[in-house]
Amino acid sequence: MRFCPASCLLLAACLSYGQDRAGIERWVSAHQRPIVSEFAALLAIPDVGTDRPNIRRNAEAVAALLTRHGLKSELLETSGNPLVYGERNVPGARGTILFYIHYDGQPVDPARWKQEGGPFHPLMRDGRLEDGAKTILDFTKLDRFPDNWRLYARSASDDKAPIIALMAALDALGGKTRANIHVVIDGEEEMGSPSLTAAIARYHDKMRSDLLLILDGPVHPGGRPTLAFGARGLLTLKLTVYGPKMALHSGHYGNWIPNPAIRLAQLLASMKDDQGRTTIAGFYSDIPPLTPEVRRILKSVPDDEPALLKLFGVAHPDAVGESLQEALQYPSLNIRGMRSGYVDEPRTIIPPDASAAIDIRLVKETPSAHMLDLLRAHIEKQGYHIVDRDPDDATRMRYPKLVRLDTGVGDRMEAYRTEPDSPEAVKVTEALTRMWGAPPVQIRTMGGTVPIAPFIQALGVPAVSVPIVNFDNNQHSDNENIRMGNLWQGIVTLAAALEIEP
Repeated sequence: MRFCPASCLLLAACLSYGQDRAGIERWVSAHQRPIVSEFAALLAIPDVGTDRPNIRRNAEAVAALLTRHGLKSELLETSGNPLVYGERNVPGARGTILFYIHYDGQPVDPARWKQEGGPFHPLMRDGRLEDGAKTILDFTKLDRFPDNWRLYARSASDDKAPIIALMAALDALGGKTRANIHVVIDGEEEMGSPSLTAAIARYHDKMRSDLLLILDGPVHPGGRPTLAFGARGLLTLKLTVYGPKMALHSGHYGNWIPNPAIRLAQLLASMKDDQGRTTIAGFYSDIPPLTPEVRRILKSVPDDEPALLKLFGVAHPDAVGESLQEALQYPSLNIRGMRSGYVDEPRTIIPPDASAAIDIRLVKETPSAHMLDLLRAHIEKQGYHIVDRDPDDATRMRYPKLVRLDTGVGDRMEAYRTEPDSPEAVKVTEALTRMWGAPPVQIRTMGGTVPIAPFIQALGVPAVSVPIVNFDNNQHSDNENIRMGNLWQGIVTLAAALEIEP
């Protein structure tokens, strides 16, 4: 794999010490069979968070795995599924790195998985399923697994691959690290991690650290080692605009009874301009100007935007930012669905109501409560009276424009970010640069949301994501997979992370 050259000064500093990459790659090459066998055994245990018996089996299997690789491990009971905790302390260490991973996976529909035995029966193919790849029989008996081969199973990428890769990286280093290594592995991430933050108070001493490294998500589509320094948050809500109490004949009452679908469309249209920028007052006001250093980092991400537009069939992007990466530094408003009346049936009616499901992606400077207040103020400015339940007759007769706004505490996740030029983030970047001989892709803010911001805030430590899996892994979907080359590269990347001295 080729990487763009780093500056001479950075490379000189980064190559002056550190574990030999070639040595780690030789170790990985010699140990592919036991790594894959251990991985396949873990994937064979169903891991949907609501399946309590199998989740317990997973937790126990992961704890045993950590013990086999030299960590002192235990289960930390919570109000929900247990956390798996492991630690390896180094005498005289000046700092502690806490790794966060999760062992639970998304729910599955076995009928949609194209493999005999279903999503928890790991299957190796010699490429992508979509490209007609062939199944490799008895793959756990093989000694070598080419880079383009793929292992298919639920959680192959999200998020059991990092568990296996981290333990292999520790073995490749001979267990030698500069920092104390603590690991917490969540059993409810795909459910929003409801028990995680509360567990911090109960297990505070075990969670205390100087740096949090999050092992989740895919690398940049270009395949280069990648770091992500933050993720956008999420606020979801539903708007319902009301018309007549019952559906009315559009011939008899059209032009006289207001149509809620049209009013909803007008309300939604008032929230964005023709360039895709949100027109809600104050929506972008709290975002400070991007510094030259931030702009440099954003421009360094090798996105092929023309190719993406062609792939998506879109002629021109919205104008919130000058690039995809810049657009991700701002909050966004998205309509993910609308419903009213009939479309496929010839019922010529004025519908009684119209609804839209909305999500607002948050950044660190835009907490969910504040953004919800801005949205409410905008709706009221359009002449609407906001209710939190279906209106009664008295309310209908009093207010000509009614909208119901539904949201709840469980419908929001905050954003987080550690600035890429902070001392801790720089150490992580330098560690990967030392190992790979070139800087990783540095993503300031991921567009997606991970339910870990409350955990980061409660710990009060800088956090950086170190993703290792392929971007086309079908996570959260059917036929999830891990490309073997990403697993082998990921072990090298995590070996670099293990060598950090925070």
